[in-house]
Amino acid sequence: MAETDFQREVMMYAIEALKIHFREREDVYVSGDLFIYYEEGNRAAAVAPDVFVVFGVPGHMRRTYLLWQEGRAPDFVMEVTSDNTREDDQGRKHELYTRLGITEYWQFAPTGDYLAPSLQGFMLSGGRYGRALALERVGAVWSAYSPALGLNLRLDGGMLRFHDPMTDEYLLTLLEENRARRDAENRFQESEQARREAEARLAEVEARLRALQRSTSPTRPDQSER
Repeated sequence: MAETDFQREVMMYAIEALKIHFREREDVYVSGDLFIYYEEGNRAAAVAPDVFVVFGVPGHMRRTYLLWQEGRAPDFVMEVTSDNTREDDQGRKHELYTRLGITEYWQFAPTGDYLAPSLQGFMLSGGRYGRALALERVGAVWSAYSPALGLNLRLDGGMLRFHDPMTDEYLLTLLEENRARRDAENRFQESEQARREAEARLAEVEARLRALQRSTSPTRPDQSER
């Protein structure tokens, strides 16, 4: 469970954005702060990652995640670490996630006080988590690629965002999607209004030009005067 607003905001964004990103796939389960039980009959053998993603299992809602029934450990786990959890995140959970065969283990310190760098990801290789996945500078942001998700994890202004390299866009929450849609609709309406006003001004100018041409064109002599 989140201890601070900083942790909760990251968890809420990550879970919702990833759910939306994978919503068309029925074989992806995204959750967080949910108990994973990993030893049948042992209620104490449980862990609740802040964010996790499992590929190859149904995406329906669950009360708990029973590893012996699901048959698959998460492919991606992220812990939003704090002063109170950092020792557990870097010690017990690090060892447990290794033993459970979790492909990628990420840690993020939203206030930047407990990790250096504040975002770190590790990939399981040869039965252990090896060297941290590379965190690189991309313009004004720091970015690291998650092979498990096929997404970048980026620190933009200190905020953690998931970035889709295929679309070159950030993953959004439902609220952000709706806001972006409204903004796009407003921009469209404004551009349509500007177009209509421009067309009206053009029509007015053309009408004035026609009137001016009529008033300045020479008058033909009346045939009866010839």
